[in-house]
Amino acid sequence: MTALLQDKNIVIYGAGGGMGRGIAETFAREGARLFLTGRTRAPLEAVAAEVTAAGGVADVAQVDALDERAVDEHLRSVVAEAGSVDVSFNLIARGDVQGRPLVEMAAADFLAPIAAGARTNFITATAAARRMIEQRSGVIMTVTSGSSHGTAPNMGGTGPADAATETFLRYLAAETGSQGVRVLAIHTAGVQETLTSPKLRDVNPDAPDPDDVIRMISGMTLLQRAPRLAEVAETAAFLASDRASGITASIANVTCGLVTAP
Repeated sequence: MTALLQDKNIVIYGAGGGMGRGIAETFAREGARLFLTGRTRAPLEAVAAEVTAAGGVADVAQVDALDERAVDEHLRSVVAEAGSVDVSFNLIARGDVQGRPLVEMAAADFLAPIAAGARTNFITATAAARRMIEQRSGVIMTVTSGSSHGTAPNMGGTGPADAATETFLRYLAAETGSQGVRVLAIHTAGVQETLTSPKLRDVNPDAPDPDDVIRMISGMTLLQRAPRLAEVAETAAFLASDRASGITASIANVTCGLVTAP
């Protein structure tokens, strides 16, 4: 059977993080040629080394996904070298601030993830869409936490940031669908392998230890466990593939039932 992503050229923004590593390895295993980008080269090189050691193909470039010109120039080079961009996947961190009530937050902390999330997804998605419209095919993807549906306290701007991104993606899907472009997101809250102490404390300096967070999340999900990175990556590979060709303007829920709203 042909691999899910055979001969697909896939750009991953924020590929050096925990989520990026798992998704890159799965996409490469499924036959994709990867273009890994991020602000810092060393983590990207580490991911690329793992991909190539397993027989995959990965190129690395330092790209700030909040910089419109940098993203456009990089995509131009990808198309010139590979002939197309088939999937664009945005995984960059937004600078979310959590752990404090809204009435105690500074406006800058509340607005940071909203502005960063909307900006980076607009820049990367529209840059890819312009190329995909010319090709008459392509898939644009991102991740959100599902907090746009929630009422959990002390989440700061996370829910509004998710909502802004999800609404933008639906609009983009409506405008580009007739030209062969699919636009999708994945809810990924509480993925076990990404819940490291440094990552948790970047968001909330008072965050509990990862094991405590995983236990807490597990107790809140319908499946009574937190999702694994492999589950997110396998879902992403399917959605990016031609086998999901009838799916657009949709969000796949890979939270083990932590998020239950439609």
